[in-house]
Amino acid sequence: MGPLVPNLISENLNYILALFIGIAFGAILEQAGFSSSRRLVGLFYGYDFTVLRVFFTAGIVAMVGVMALQHFGLLDMNLVYINPTFLWSAIIGGLIMGLGFVIGGYCPGTSFCAAAIGKLDAVALIAGALVGVFLFAEGYPLFEGLYKAAYLGSPRIYQTLGIPANMFAFVMVVFALAAFGVAGFVERRVNRLPAQTARWTPARVGMVAVGLVLALSASSFTDRKANLLNLSQNDQLVRSYPVEVMSVDEFAFRLMDEEDDRIQVIDFRPEAEIARERLPKSYAFTVENLFEQEPSRLLRLKGKLNVFVANDELTERRLAVIAQELGFKRIAILEGGLQGFREQILNFQPSRPPRDMYEEFTYRFRTKAKQVIPELIRQNRQTAPVKQEKKRVLGGC
Repeated sequence: MGPLVPNLISENLNYILALFIGIAFGAILEQAGFSSSRRLVGLFYGYDFTVLRVFFTAGIVAMVGVMALQHFGLLDMNLVYINPTFLWSAIIGGLIMGLGFVIGGYCPGTSFCAAAIGKLDAVALIAGALVGVFLFAEGYPLFEGLYKAAYLGSPRIYQTLGIPANMFAFVMVVFALAAFGVAGFVERRVNRLPAQTARWTPARVGMVAVGLVLALSASSFTDRKANLLNLSQNDQLVRSYPVEVMSVDEFAFRLMDEEDDRIQVIDFRPEAEIARERLPKSYAFTVENLFEQEPSRLLRLKGKLNVFVANDELTERRLAVIAQELGFKRIAILEGGLQGFREQILNFQPSRPPRDMYEEFTYRFRTKAKQVIPELIRQNRQTAPVKQEKKRVLGGC
């Protein structure tokens, strides 16, 4: 079902919902005519472009929908598995599938749709596909070198072209609208239908209006992560942004208080530094974790105060700005950063005798904290960085 659903429903209900969505998907395919081999191969011969219209529409709607969910923080693209690209196997596999599509009249998905309503040619194609899968699996040692040749990773087209994702989406929607118009012209010529005078019927106006809405929507869904990272580099804004600040004395006291379970320290230092000095009640974090659903759940625990720590206070403020813009609550930073904490607590040396009772108590507390906290750090168990595991989400035709 994808990375959005597990946060909303249970895993068992997820499977049940997937079953009904699959049934609905098959019904829509059948109603769109995808159970007819003549309609499917019509794309290759130019007399029927239903396949292009349906799949292009599904593609651009899904693209804009994914961008919208990601923009509003409802979908974590880090959990979406993107199949790696092996160039030669992709080209050869595409040729084989395209040839099979033309000869058999079905692709793997539509063959099951047609078989479900009793079409024997689809059943034969499914059987042939299973035989092909078996032969490939048994002969894999022979094909492995070619199969894994020209590895390109998991590129995205907009990154390859060097343009923003929302600009690429806008271009794709406009291209789809143009393709629909060209497809209609080709159909009329191939089927030798009389030329039609262009008229703005309600259906045509509605289609163009929906397309324009999709195009404008696509261009408006900017990369939220990139925008927030750029925002956090504005020093004037970061320094003026309202953020709760915790003093070094309060921080030290709450670290030493074993019964205080309302605080959790979110440590943004490099992993090597954390390995040398692990603070009590701390979790290693990276800026990437703030944008990921699984790690960021830690920041949503009720009744917890999340204290962001880094070597300097400005870095803490940048991270706190990002977190609060993402909607996280109960965020605080450590006054002066860990550099100030080391100077005033871990390496405390009074510069003068106490001038009043308050300063005397402060000196006593810091002298005790200087002894206790290093011991707590030594006893603290290893805190590994929060890692984001990519889960493979299967699907498609």
